Amino acid sequence: MLAVVCVVLLASVLVWFNYSAVLPLIAEEWGLSGTRAGIVFAAFQVGYLAAILPAGSLADRYAARRVIAVGATGTGLFSLAFSLFATGFLSGSALRLVSGVFMAGVYVPGMRFLSGWFPSESRGKAMGLYVGAFSLSSGLSFLLSSSVASAVDWQLAIAVTSLSAIAAGPIMLVFAADPPDPTQSDRGIDLSLFRNREYVYAVAIYTAHSWELYGVRNWILAFLLTVPAVMTTENPSLWAGVLAGVVMTVGGLGNLLSGWASDYVGRSTAIGVALGTSTTITIALGFLQWLPLVALVVLLVAYGIALTGDSAPTSTAITEVVDDGNVGAALAIQSLVGFSATAVSPVVFGLVLDRAGYRPAFLTLAAGAAIGLLCLGLLSRSRSNGTSGGTPATRSG
Repeated sequence: MLAVVCVVLLASVLVWFNYSAVLPLIAEEWGLSGTRAGIVFAAFQVGYLAAILPAGSLADRYAARRVIAVGATGTGLFSLAFSLFATGFLSGSALRLVSGVFMAGVYVPGMRFLSGWFPSESRGKAMGLYVGAFSLSSGLSFLLSSSVASAVDWQLAIAVTSLSAIAAGPIMLVFAADPPDPTQSDRGIDLSLFRNREYVYAVAIYTAHSWELYGVRNWILAFLLTVPAVMTTENPSLWAGVLAGVVMTVGGLGNLLSGWASDYVGRSTAIGVALGTSTTITIALGFLQWLPLVALVVLLVAYGIALTGDSAPTSTAITEVVDDGNVGAALAIQSLVGFSATAVSPVVFGLVLDRAGYRPAFLTLAAGAAIGLLCLGLLSRSRSNGTSGGTPATRSG
């Protein structure tokens, strides 16, 4: 079941970033300004955020397996329509938005599906592999889409990655099965979740993680083009792109390691190590432009692993501090709040960059991560005391 749902997620997330990988080609062909090109990407995020709460509720009420199958196939179909029929800003934005709506039926319902198959003591490893598939697919989407677009055109690049998502739906239906003892609920979004202090702390940690992670993902390539070790290579743009891709791709390893470790050392410890390490590197990065290329590569690999390392144990913790029947809704709210931060932190970074440069700009990302560390301390204390301020929950680590 873990292998199937990871393959389905990997195939679906190729669609999430295929537009970004060929954006310069599309912007040139359609005559898009930077703002309009950004809006086309943001349309997918808006669709995802608009649908994530209903998708989480559906995963609680019905079989998550079927929700995932519909979500994956719909994501691929509307992305394929983008490659075939989009001719400009309006049609492109509309098709990306609908594709994002269907993507909401894949990621969070997949976590809901796994929480039904894996008990608490082994759930961290499962979540680590699952969230790692997201990070791996993000990097693969850039590599695959850009390669096909360079060899043929951007339409074929979008189509190829879209077909993988279309196929993922039937794969989920045929090769996956519902959990042996499924817990279903028709409560929808239960507002009592917000009286559960442990849940609120965990969502805050995830939001801080997202603030830092997506700020880095958006700006790391531009930053690397200011680093002397990169600029003195024969092809600075290629090196910057490869190094940025490495940062994203090794995130899969970060999720795998931290998810596995959290089953043994506890969720809070695993989160603290990853978030503390990424915060430290974020603070230091703007001061380390003098690093030689080899040292820079080593630092960026460690950075990529740490940046995503807190995601899997945080999501696992959320499944443990709420009722089993409300896991889908709880994860949906987590995703909604966390991904909302991803639309803000890159803008804040850019505003500070324009006025003061990269060093203080990176500090804006570190400040968000530091708030996450503070909330982690509150979560750890609450779980040690054994009170959540809400519904009693299973505790691990």
